[in-house]
Amino acid sequence: MKRFLIGTTLAVIATIGLTGTAFAQEFSFRFQSSDPAGNPNFEYQKGWTDLVAERSGGKVKIELLPVGSVVEYNETLDAVAGGILDGQICDSSYWAGKDPAFGLISNPVGAWSDPAQMIDFVENGGGKEIMQELLGSYGLHFIGVSTPGLEAFVSRVPLDGVDDLKGLKMRAPEGPIANVFAAAGAAPVNLPSSEVYTSIDKGVVDAADYSVFSVNQAQGLNGVAKHPVYPGFHSLPLVEVSMNKAKWDALPDDLKKMLEETVKEFQQTQINGLKAADQKAVEAAKAEGSITIHDWSAEERAKFRKLGVAEWENIAKRSPMAQKVFDTLTSYLKEKGLL
Repeated sequence: MKRFLIGTTLAVIATIGLTGTAFAQEFSFRFQSSDPAGNPNFEYQKGWTDLVAERSGGKVKIELLPVGSVVEYNETLDAVAGGILDGQICDSSYWAGKDPAFGLISNPVGAWSDPAQMIDFVENGGGKEIMQELLGSYGLHFIGVSTPGLEAFVSRVPLDGVDDLKGLKMRAPEGPIANVFAAAGAAPVNLPSSEVYTSIDKGVVDAADYSVFSVNQAQGLNGVAKHPVYPGFHSLPLVEVSMNKAKWDALPDDLKKMLEETVKEFQQTQINGLKAADQKAVEAAKAEGSITIHDWSAEERAKFRKLGVAEWENIAKRSPMAQKVFDTLTSYLKEKGLL
């Protein structure tokens, strides 16, 4: 019996020597999304967690919780830092109250005309490094970025450029977005999303900052506001995938690389999927024959972006990191001929 036990032990040791470990270590994490269950964005995020499990051979399991499951949508940063949650998939502008730099990098009004522009800025133009610095100061690690896409613009009246915004009664949330539209001569009012349809239908406002084209179409907004601007020109949110830094640091390098690669795949799947949904909605709206889609020229988009810069400058004055975002962002836009 002793010889048998010794032989078995030696066999296990030999196996460890050959494979590196007798049993693969498993990692289980809880992430919370800023989207509700059933929302298309949440379904794409769930697809990422499934991909992680598949690519890791079951070593990494991520339970994705819908918004509000553990903490409120604007509390996940602190929850991840404190270990209550392991990670988050959220619009980074939710943390603007902690540092205005988050708001500026997450949705600089008028900066982007295509998701690819924002993605390139983050991945190749200095945005990733800023996100790492910002989140790192709160004990988080930035894994990667995605976006639900460029919002369309809802309007009852024709809008072909910046000059057409003068005197326009429109719905916009308080803050940078409303400020930039006001600088263009519009008259923004703050209305809850639940009142947008009724307000446009009754003529309380003539236009609205609301959502992407497919959502606007599904909710009937294009039926009462027959002059949408698509693709949009004003809002494209940065959605971060991030997690507790100590838990990230504890992962082996191969799993870190896998997480980064799968976030990139999720990013492209979401962008392409939602873009296809928008294009399908555009074709359906055109087929109805009652709407006119307005696509602003590059020159008009640049005019609106220039108005945005003045608001970005105001935000930049509020913190050293916000100034760093402003400098990095404007340098990138100038280099790409967008500013």
